Amino acid sequence: MSDTTVTTPEGREAAFQGPVAAEPRQGPLGPLRRLRTPRRPRFWFEILLIAVSYWTYSLVRNAVPEQRAEALRNADWIWQAEHLLGIAFEESVNHAVNSVTWLIIGMNYYYATLHFVVTLGVLVWLYRRHPGRYAATRLVLFATTAVALVGYYLYPLAPPRLMNGSDFIDTVMVHQTWGSMASGDLKQVSNQYAAMPSMHIGWSVWCGLTIFALSRVPWVRVLALLYPALTLVVIVATANHFWLDAVGGLLCLAFGFSVARLWYGRQPYALPQVVPAQRPDASRGKDVPAARTTA
Repeated sequence: MSDTTVTTPEGREAAFQGPVAAEPRQGPLGPLRRLRTPRRPRFWFEILLIAVSYWTYSLVRNAVPEQRAEALRNADWIWQAEHLLGIAFEESVNHAVNSVTWLIIGMNYYYATLHFVVTLGVLVWLYRRHPGRYAATRLVLFATTAVALVGYYLYPLAPPRLMNGSDFIDTVMVHQTWGSMASGDLKQVSNQYAAMPSMHIGWSVWCGLTIFALSRVPWVRVLALLYPALTLVVIVATANHFWLDAVGGLLCLAFGFSVARLWYGRQPYALPQVVPAQRPDASRGKDVPAARTTA
C-alpha cells in the first residue's frame, strides 16, 4: 500500500505508513484446522488424559449390565460357529498349555500385566521420539477402546472358562496366580461378560504396528510383530477369549485408524516425526510456533 499524505491545520505535511498487508482472517474452520494440526504433546496434560480416560473406560466397562444368560447363549453360539468354521481349537490349546505349569503361570502373569505395561511404554516412546505423530496415534488407541465399549454393551459374551458344560480350565483359579480381573477375589469389581471384542488383541496389534512402522532397529521390529501373535496364544491358552474375540479386536482397531485418518487427513505414521513447539502469544491470545526442536 502506498504512503498517504495528510495536511495538518498548521499546513505541515506528515506521512503515515499504512499497513503492508492486512492480517488474514481465519474462516469458520480456523479453530478446527488448529485442532487437526499436529503439535507437540504436553506432558502433564497427557498424563491426566490417559489416567482419566482409563478410569472412564474401566467405569463404563464394569457398569455394563452383566447379562449372564445372554452372555452364555452368545458364548455357545460363538463356539458352535467356530466348529462350523473348523477353528474351534481353543480347548485343546488351553489343556495343552495348562499341562506345562511354568508356561501357563507365565502366561497368566503375561495376560495380567503386559497388556498395560507395553501399551504405556509405547505411548511414552511416541511422546519422546515421535511427538508429531503422538496425538494421531493416541487417537487410534482411544477410538479403538471407545468402540469396544459399544461392543461390550451390545454383545455380552462369556469367556470360554465360564461356559456351561465345557471342559475349559480357568488357569488363574487352578494355579492360584494373580492374574485376571475376572477371576478370584477381583471378579466382584470387573465385568466377567465383556469378552467381545478382545482389547488385549486390539491394544497389542496397535503396539506392534506402531513399533514396526516407526522403529529402524530390525530386531525391535521383529519383536513388535511377535508381540500380538504371542498375545493371541495367551488369551486363548488362559481360556479368556475365543479366536473370534480377536477378530472383534481387529475390527475395532480398523475403526480407530479410520477415525485418525479422517481427522488428520493422513495415517498417523505418515505425519511429521517432529513439529514445532507452541508458545502462547499473550498479545493475541493464541498459540504461535516456537523454535523447532528435536525429539
